[in-house]
Amino acid sequence: MTQSEPVLPLRVQFNPIIRTYFLLYVAFILLVTVVGIVLIPIWLLGVGQWWSGHYFHNLECELSERSLRFKKGILVHVEKTIPLENIQDVTFVAGPLLRYFDLCILKFETAGQSPNQAHNMELIGIIDAQSFRTHILEQRQKLIATRTSQPAANTDQILLTEVRDTLRDIRQLLQDNLNQSNA
Repeated sequence: MTQSEPVLPLRVQFNPIIRTYFLLYVAFILLVTVVGIVLIPIWLLGVGQWWSGHYFHNLECELSERSLRFKKGILVHVEKTIPLENIQDVTFVAGPLLRYFDLCILKFETAGQSPNQAHNMELIGIIDAQSFRTHILEQRQKLIATRTSQPAANTDQILLTEVRDTLRDIRQLLQDNLNQSNA
């Protein structure tokens, strides 16, 4: 546990340097393509600055008591929500380029994850990502602990009792209808 408990919902802040990272990342991709070399000045002097600024301002991430929600996008807005109990692991990634920009990526592995499932999520540029990762895992543990500490009701017994009572009601209604038609 950390010294101070976070107030939920916990909204994270993204590092503004992420704008420069995205600008240069796309410029590098354009550089390695033959056609993209011509587009590099347009990207660096106009479109890329606009795009990276708007992308940064549309980033949101919030940890609640039961889920993690992430929003991003300019033309296509994406909002992903992952229930905390489905999170199996949170991986912290910081390669050389990311470390140069003082950035990192948090990758989330979820239960029942398949390649085309929407629960794949990567968050880049969170300020104090290690602390946020710790808060996510702690909140997940709290959620699991509260669910396992609640007394488990015998649902089969309850269901059978409800079925029995319903059958008694049906039998009584049929008996009443039979008595009315004979009278």
